[in-house]
Amino acid sequence: MHYLSTRGSANHVSASNAIKSGIAPDGGLFVSSDIVRFSPDEISAMSQLSYIELATKILSELLTDYTKEELSCCTAKAYSKEKFDDDSIAPLYKLNDSVHILELWHGPTCAFKDMALQILPHLLTTAVAKTGEDKKIAILVATSGDTGKAALEGFKNVPGTCIQVFYPQTGVSEIQKLQMVTQDGDNVDVVAVKGNFDNAQTSVKKIFTDKPFNEELNKNGVVLSSANSINWGRLAPQIVYYFSAYCSLIRRGEISVGDKINICVPTGNFGNILAAYYAKCMGLPVNKLICASNENNILTDFINTGVYDKNRDFKTTISPSMDILVSSNLERFLYHATDGDSSVVCKYMNQLSKDGRYEVDDKLKNIISDTFYGGCCDDTTTVRTIKNIFDEFGYVPDTHTAVALNVYKQYVNDTGDSTKTVIASTASPFKFNRSVLSAICDKTEISTDNEFELIKILAQKSNLKIPKSLSGLKNKNIKFNFSSEPDELKNQTKRFLNI
Repeated sequence: MHYLSTRGSANHVSASNAIKSGIAPDGGLFVSSDIVRFSPDEISAMSQLSYIELATKILSELLTDYTKEELSCCTAKAYSKEKFDDDSIAPLYKLNDSVHILELWHGPTCAFKDMALQILPHLLTTAVAKTGEDKKIAILVATSGDTGKAALEGFKNVPGTCIQVFYPQTGVSEIQKLQMVTQDGDNVDVVAVKGNFDNAQTSVKKIFTDKPFNEELNKNGVVLSSANSINWGRLAPQIVYYFSAYCSLIRRGEISVGDKINICVPTGNFGNILAAYYAKCMGLPVNKLICASNENNILTDFINTGVYDKNRDFKTTISPSMDILVSSNLERFLYHATDGDSSVVCKYMNQLSKDGRYEVDDKLKNIISDTFYGGCCDDTTTVRTIKNIFDEFGYVPDTHTAVALNVYKQYVNDTGDSTKTVIASTASPFKFNRSVLSAICDKTEISTDNEFELIKILAQKSNLKIPKSLSGLKNKNIKFNFSSEPDELKNQTKRFLNI
């Protein structure tokens, strides 16, 4: 299997080269030349596999220039008991007869990004060896909160690599910020961006497509790559956990092989729900993909109208990992939905760059509405949802998962559909302790602003165990105080790389 650019100029690139590069030279995203499809019998057999075995099987079909032995090694290192606090890696919690919550936050940084960023460094270093690359790989990451820490943790002290993370100065939770600025490792760097996530992401993309700068890096023995979901090596592993959830339902007798499920995903950059879309294309029986947004509801509007318009106010919310107005991975979906017509993708991306908006044609609007349901909710509704779920089920969702739970309720009210639904839970509630506590406690019970005291209160109230990686933050020193205007990020990269 080969990989192509969504914008048409890169053809027949191997999986290892696509992963090493991160983004195509023309600014497009790499997509596979073919879609692998698993039969019902193959999916039935998958239900007997461990998570590591399942990941190896699925990735071997997607990354065909990797040997099975190489992928077995990568998955074993990524999904070990030392890294994840649950043996199933991605446990499925039954909320009621219709709703099952896929907990994707049992890894070292307590967010779903660990599911891909624990394996990406192994995929990347294997790719470097396979392609004969002898230069240092510099990973540049723009983060809306969780990707940054997960990438830092995954790449710290990995030989032949270094990693620089850019996060919005006022757009992440205090715990997310502390996780990043206290990061250990001899090859890491963290910079606060004076702006929002979109400012950071746009500036990082410009660095990747700055040919003179990349030539300068090359002369200094450095090549760039990405750990954002624009990198196929970040996105492909996310497909695995949707198959894992379906297999769990089979093992429990909740469904039979071939029964359809819905998948509801809280998303801002469209990567997590795109992985669910790929799973559907690969044979996973999916009825509807439910796309949940917060007040930055650009994806909701796009799904419902076919108009993508970023010319709107950017909202800072209590679900900050979804505070995004430029959903990069939507470009991949547009490519597939137009049967690989890169000229159409280029037209839309050029319109977005020039005017901040584009509108798809009627045929594409129908494909979108057939595939997705879009809904959104504000912060007040998110807090109320956390309280309602806790009061009714004793379960404590984080602020992003609560958005998904609320949008799922909207979907059921609108459609009456009772199909069993998997809801992607993307972060531990401890990462957003203040907002979660405001939902499940009286104000009198929260008498402190100290993050670590709040974590203790949440543990007592919820009967949940505090993750070691979060409780240990209070004893770590702040190592990074760099900040930058968005248009100065290239200079920050030069500083980090001593160029």
